[in-house]
Amino acid sequence: MSVERVACTGEAANLMRRLTELHGPLMFHQSGGCCDGSSPMCFPAGEFKVGAADVHLGDLTIDGVADPIAVWMSAAQFDYWKHTHLTIDVVPGRGAGFSLEAPEGLRFLTRSRLFTPTESQTLGLT
Repeated sequence: MSVERVACTGEAANLMRRLTELHGPLMFHQSGGCCDGSSPMCFPAGEFKVGAADVHLGDLTIDGVADPIAVWMSAAQFDYWKHTHLTIDVVPGRGAGFSLEAPEGLRFLTRSRLFTPTESQTLGLT
C-alpha cells in the first residue's frame, strides 16, 4: 500500500493549470506562519530555495500539466504535521503577496486530516 502525504482538489488543479500556462512549472512550499499565515505558497519551480531544512512531501500530478508539482515544508513544521494528510484547495479571496495566485482573486489553502491507523503504520509513524 502506498500512502500519499499531499493531494489537491479539482478546483486547485484547475488554478494550477492556469498558473502553469502563465508561469511555467510550479512548486509549493507550505508556509509555517508569520507574514503569510500558514498557506501553501505557490512559486515558479526553483524560485523558492529548498534544502536540508525542508521536507519534500510529494509531487502533485495534474492532468494537462507536463511537470509534477513538488510540495515542500520546513523540517521543523513537518515534525508537527507528519501525522496528517494535506489537501491543497482554493477559495475566493486575496492570496498571499508572494504566491502566484495573488492576482487571480483566489487563494490556496491547506486542508488536513489525520492519517488512518493503517496509513500511519504504512508510513512507520506508529
